[in-house]
Amino acid sequence: MFQKQQLPLKVLVAPLDWGLGHATRCVPLIQSLKQAQCHVYVAGNPTALKLLQQEVSGVEYLPLDGYNIQYSSKRQLAWKILKQTPKILLAIYKEHRWLKNVVTTHQIKIVFADNRYGLYHKDAMSIFITHQLRIKAPFSWLEGAIQKVNYRFINRFDACWVPDYAGKLNIAGRLSHPAQLPAVPVQYVGPLSRLKAPDTLVSIQYKWLILLSGPEPQRSILENLLLQAIEAVQHPVLLVRGLPLATIVLTVPPHCTVINHVPAKELQLLFAQSEYIISRSGYTTVMELLALGKKSILIPTPGQTEQEYLAKHLMQQQWCYSCEQHEDIAQHLQRAEKFSYQLPELPGNSLHAAVELLLQP
Repeated sequence: MFQKQQLPLKVLVAPLDWGLGHATRCVPLIQSLKQAQCHVYVAGNPTALKLLQQEVSGVEYLPLDGYNIQYSSKRQLAWKILKQTPKILLAIYKEHRWLKNVVTTHQIKIVFADNRYGLYHKDAMSIFITHQLRIKAPFSWLEGAIQKVNYRFINRFDACWVPDYAGKLNIAGRLSHPAQLPAVPVQYVGPLSRLKAPDTLVSIQYKWLILLSGPEPQRSILENLLLQAIEAVQHPVLLVRGLPLATIVLTVPPHCTVINHVPAKELQLLFAQSEYIISRSGYTTVMELLALGKKSILIPTPGQTEQEYLAKHLMQQQWCYSCEQHEDIAQHLQRAEKFSYQLPELPGNSLHAAVELLLQP
C-alpha cells in the first residue's frame, strides 16, 4: 500500500476529548505504530496530551482543540448534547480545516481519528476508530436517524476500525454489531487495553479501588457519593481520581488513600492489588477490567445511554455488577460481594496484525 521510500511513515493519532477513555485506548495503537517504525504524531487537548506523555515517549505532540461538550448534572444528557449540535458541527469543520494544514506541513500519510469526525483527508489514509456503530438514544425511534448521520460521517473515511471482537463473543453487543454496517470497510481489531494481567500472583492490598473518569460535573458528583458510601467501610480503599492536572488534596477517611492520576504501569499493579474495582461503565474502562479479569461494580453516567446499555448488557452476562448513581451505593457494595461473577476468558486482539497489514508496501 505504501512505497518503501515513504518510510518511516508519518502517522497522526487523534482521540476525542470525551473524558480520558479515548486517549487511553489509543496507547496500544501508538505503541504498535512505534514498533512498526512509524513517525507518530499525537493530537489532542492539554489533558489528553498530559496523560499520553506519561504513557508513551518518542512521539510528537500537536495541540488540537476538543469538541468541548458541556455536560449536565442531571439525566438529560442526550438533550443537552443535542442542543450543542451547531457547536459540535463547527468543531468538526475546524478540525477538518486544521488537518489540511497538518497533512501538508508534516506530510502525514495515515490518520487515525478516534471518534473525531472531521479528521479525514483525501491525501492521507483516514481511519475512523469507534465501538459505537449504533449510538444508543433515549428513544429507539431516534437511533435509526442518529445512525444515518453517524454513517454519513464515517463513510467519508477510508476505513473504520472497531475495538471489539467480530463474533458472537464480544463486549459492546449491539453498539458494535448493528444490523447494518457503514459502506466503508469495517475491521474488528479486538479490545484495546493498556493493561495486562501480572505474570505472578500479587497480594491484595485494597478491598475497593475507585477509578474515576469522564467529564465534569458528573465525575465530581460520583466522587462525592462514593466518599460518603465508604465512610462506614472498614476495609482499605484506594481512590484514583482520574485528574492528571489536579493538585488539590482531598479530605478522606483514614482507611482511604487518594491518588490524582497514575500511569498505566502503576495502575496495572494497583488493579492487581485490589479485590474489586468501582468505576464508570465507559467502554475503555470496561476493556481494561476484562483484560485483567477483575470483579467490578459499574456505575453508568446518568443519561449517558451508551454507558447505561453497557452496564446492563454486561451484568446480564454476569461479567460485572452494576447499579445506578442515585441508588444506595453502600448497600450495592455489600450485594456485589455476594454476586456470582462469571468472568470471561477473552482472546487477545488483532491490532498488531491490522497495523502490519495496513503498512504493507
